[in-house]
Amino acid sequence: MAESGSASVITLGGKGAILTSSSVYSVSNSLAHVRLDSSALDRLSSSPPNQNPPPVTNYQILFHQSLTPEESRASLIVLLNKLLSVQSGSGVRTVLPVHISETLNSGGPKIGSEPVEVSEDERALLEKLSLPCALCGVCAVLDYKSTALSTIIDAVAALSCEASGADVAAFNSIDSGDGFTAKEEIAVAGDLKVLLNGSKLVGKVKTEEVLETPKINGKLREVVKLVHSSTRIELNSGVRVGISGTAKALGANVMALVSAVKNVGESSLFRAKMSLSKVVGDELRSLFEKDGLTGDSLRSVYKLVLVAHLEEDNVKFVHEANVLLGLVLKIVAWEAVIAFAVLEGGELLGEKVNGGDAGGDKKSEKKKKKVVLGKGTGVIVQLIKHRLQSKGLGVLEKWVEDLFSFLDPNDPDFDGLLTKVKEIVESNESRRLPKLPKGTRDFAKEQMAIRGKAFSIITEVFKRHGATALDTPVFELRETLTGKYGEDSKLIYDLADQGGELCSLRYDLTVPFARYVAMNGLTSLKRHQIAKVYRRDNPSKGRFREFYQCDFDIAGQYERMGPDFEVIKILTELLDELAIGDYEIKLNHRMLLDGMLEICGVPPEKFRTICSSIDKLDKQTFEQIKKEMVEEKGLTVETADKIGTFVKERGSPLVLLSKLKQEGSKFLENNSSKVALDDLEILFQALEKSKCVDNVVFDLSLARGLDYYTGVIYEAVFKGETQIKSLSLPEDWLAEVTTLKIKYFLCAYLTSTIALDNGNVMPVPVLRLCQLSLTLTVYISKIKPMFPGLRLSSVPNLYSFLGKKDVVGSIAAGGRYDNLIGMFGTKQVPAVGVSLGIERVFTIMEQLQKERNQTIRATETQVLVALLGDKLPQAAELVSDLWNAKVKAEFMVHKKVMKLIDRARESKIPWMVIVGERELNEGIVKLKNIDTTVEETVPRSKFVEELQRRLNQ
Repeated sequence: MAESGSASVITLGGKGAILTSSSVYSVSNSLAHVRLDSSALDRLSSSPPNQNPPPVTNYQILFHQSLTPEESRASLIVLLNKLLSVQSGSGVRTVLPVHISETLNSGGPKIGSEPVEVSEDERALLEKLSLPCALCGVCAVLDYKSTALSTIIDAVAALSCEASGADVAAFNSIDSGDGFTAKEEIAVAGDLKVLLNGSKLVGKVKTEEVLETPKINGKLREVVKLVHSSTRIELNSGVRVGISGTAKALGANVMALVSAVKNVGESSLFRAKMSLSKVVGDELRSLFEKDGLTGDSLRSVYKLVLVAHLEEDNVKFVHEANVLLGLVLKIVAWEAVIAFAVLEGGELLGEKVNGGDAGGDKKSEKKKKKVVLGKGTGVIVQLIKHRLQSKGLGVLEKWVEDLFSFLDPNDPDFDGLLTKVKEIVESNESRRLPKLPKGTRDFAKEQMAIRGKAFSIITEVFKRHGATALDTPVFELRETLTGKYGEDSKLIYDLADQGGELCSLRYDLTVPFARYVAMNGLTSLKRHQIAKVYRRDNPSKGRFREFYQCDFDIAGQYERMGPDFEVIKILTELLDELAIGDYEIKLNHRMLLDGMLEICGVPPEKFRTICSSIDKLDKQTFEQIKKEMVEEKGLTVETADKIGTFVKERGSPLVLLSKLKQEGSKFLENNSSKVALDDLEILFQALEKSKCVDNVVFDLSLARGLDYYTGVIYEAVFKGETQIKSLSLPEDWLAEVTTLKIKYFLCAYLTSTIALDNGNVMPVPVLRLCQLSLTLTVYISKIKPMFPGLRLSSVPNLYSFLGKKDVVGSIAAGGRYDNLIGMFGTKQVPAVGVSLGIERVFTIMEQLQKERNQTIRATETQVLVALLGDKLPQAAELVSDLWNAKVKAEFMVHKKVMKLIDRARESKIPWMVIVGERELNEGIVKLKNIDTTVEETVPRSKFVEELQRRLNQ
C-alpha cells in the first residue's frame, strides 16, 4: 500500500501483487483508493491482429439485494481482482476493470447503479463470478473485523475483570502440562495474565463465566485463523473453470466463526453487566439499556444466520454473519466503555458515573485510595484517557460516543490501539517466563506436605517387612531396557547419542533392580526403592511422563508362594494406611493365562501379543479387543470367541478357584494352568488367614502387558467416591434431548470408546463404572435414532459433562518375574514385586483433603519468634535457643504486630513468641496461642522450657 494524500492506494494486477482482507476492508469503507497496474491493463488490451471489436450490450453489475454498501464494495474489489487475473485473449477488455475501479474510487454508496457496456464473453464471466466474489468479499470483511475482535477482546475482558473485581487466579493453572489444553486457550490466559500483572483490583468475585474467558476467546482465535487462511486463498486464486465448492469451503469456516463470535458476545455481555453493577449513577445505565443489547437480541441475530445457512442462501448467510459480528463488536465496545467508566469515569465525569464529585472536597480526594491497575491495562486506560482529555469531552453521552468511535475499526486511531495491545502482550516480561514440559508437574508446598506424608507411610511399611533401600541411576544402557516391556517398549525415552554409550531413561524400577542383582552376583535381596521413572506416553489427567514409583521386591529362593503372599499383604497394608478409600486388587496368574490361550488354540508365539490385547479390557470393550486380535494379530474369530468366554470370569478368589478346579475343567487338563491353580490355592489360603483376601478379586481378564512376568500378576484399582459418584438424574431428562445443549453434548463429547455394535449395550464392567440411575438401555434407545451412526464414547468425557470427578484407574501393580534377572547374568534368580503409582495416590489424597475441608500445613513449624522493631540480633538469639532445643521455629522482624500475627495464622503456626521494646527492657517474652489468642508473660530465661511444656501437652 502506498500513501496518496489522506487515503492509501492499493495497486491491483501487478506482478506478485496480493489482495488482503485488510485491503478489501479499507476499500469497502472508502479508506483507500484502487489503482490498476499498467502491466495488467496491457495484458488485457492485447488481442490478435485484425480482430473486429465484439458487439456489446448494457449490463448492470448487481450483487445480492441483502448486501450493505460496505459488503457490495468488498464484493466489487474482489471481482476487479479476479478480472485482472484472467489470461490475455479471454475476451475481457480494459474498459470493464477501469469502470469498476472508477466506481470504487468515487466513494458513492450505490454500487453498480450505472450500467456498463459488456460483450457476451464479459457478461458470461461476470455472471459466473458474481456469487463467489460476493462470498469472498464479505468473508474478507469478516476476516478483518474478527481478527480485530480477537485482538481487542482480551484487553477489554481484562479491564472488566478489574472493574468488577473478578477472581482470575484460575488463569494461572490453565496449562496443566498434560497436553490436552488448547494452544489458543493457553495463549489467551497468558495474555490476560500479562495485561493484569500487578493489578490490585482483581481477586474478589469468583464467577464461572469469567473463568470461561480463556476458552471462549481462545476458540475465537483458533477459528479466526481458519477463516483468514481460507479467505486469503480465495482472494488470490485465479478464475478457475470447472472448479466449484467455494461456498461450502468458506461456509464451513464461517459457521465455526459464527458460533465462536456468538459465544464471545454472550461472555462480553455478562462481563459488561457485572461492571455495570458497580456504577452508581443512572445515566450510563440508561444509555446502555437504550441500545437494547440483551442475550435475546444476540440470539435473534444468531438464529437469522442459522436460517440462512440451512436455506443454503450462501450470500445472505455471510451477510447475516457480518451483522452478528457487528453486533458483538458493539457489545464489546460497551463492555470497554462501562469498564473504563468504573475504573476512571469518576475522575473524568464525577458523580455522573460512579457517585464521585468532579469538583468535590480536595481533602477527601487526597484520602481516596490509590487504584493500582495491571501494567497492561494501565497503559490502555491511559491511552483512552489521553484521547478523551485531548478532546475536552465532559458530557457523558459525547464521551461514550467518542469511545465507540475509538473502538470502531474505521477510526483512524483504531490501528494504533491494536498495535498498542499487541506490544503489551508481546513485549511484557511475563511472557518470557519459562513453562513446564508436557506430562510433568511442579509440587507446591502443600502438595509436598502430602507427598512427604505418603512417602513416610510407604517407607515405614517397607521397613516393617525387612527391606533395605536401594538407589539406581536415572538412565541405563539402552540394551538393558530394550526387549523387556513388550509393546510398551516404544514408550522408552532414548537419550541423544553423544558419541559414547547409547542410553535411555529408566522406564520402571524393576529392570534396574534385576540388573543390579545380576551384576553383583546376588542370590537373594529384599529391597525397596522410591524414585522417578519416565515414559514417552500421551499425557492426560493423572497420567504423566515423569512420575514416582514406590517399589518393593523380593529376589531369591523361598518357600512356595511365600514372597508372593508377603508382597500382596504389603500392598493391602500400604493402601489401608494411606487411607485413600475403597480399592480392590485384581489378581491372575501368567501360567493360567498361557494355559487358557493354549486351550483356546492360540499359537505359543502369539501368547505375549495376545496378552497385550487382553490387558486393554479395562479400557475397551471385548468387541474392540476381538477386532484387534482378529484383524491385526491374525487370530480366527472362533479362537477370539473362546478367549471371550474365559476372560469374563471374575469373582471371589476361593469361590472362582473352586469353580476352575471342578472335575472336568479344561484347566486341569493343561500342565501350565494346573500348576498355576495349585499356586493360587496356596496363595489364597495364606491371604485368607492374614485377613486380607476380601480385598482381592480373582479376574481372568487381567493380563499385564509386560513381557517379563512369569507367575502371579496383580493390579490395585481405586474404586472410592473420589473416582466415581452415582449420578442422580431426573426421570424426565431424556425429554430434553432435543435441546441444543444435549445435542452439543452428544456431538462434542461422545466419540468412540464405549462402542455399540448391532444395538448391543456396553458390557457389564463399563455399566458398573457408569452407575447411571437411568438404565443405559433406555438412554441408548432414545438417543441413538436421533443420530444415525453415532457411537457412544469415552467414559471420562461423559463424567466431565455430567459433573463427575476424574477416573483415577490403576494405582499399583506387580507380579512374579523368575527369568528377568537371568537375562543379565548366568544365574536365574526368581523374584516377585509390586510397584505403587504414587502420582495417582497423590491425586486421590489431594481430592480427599478438599472434600473433607482439611487444612494442609506446608511446614511443621511450632513457634514463630516475632520481634517488634528492626533488631535482627535479638531475634537471632531467641530463635537459636529454640533451634538448639530441637524446637521447630521460624523468626520474623517487623514494626507492626498484626503483620507478625498474620504470618503465624497464614502458616498455621500454633505458637508465637512476641518481643517488643518493653519485653526486651524487662527481660520477659509473651507466649501467644494462635488458636485461643491467649497471651502469657514468662521470664526470658525460661521461655524455651515453658514452650516445650506447652507443646508436649
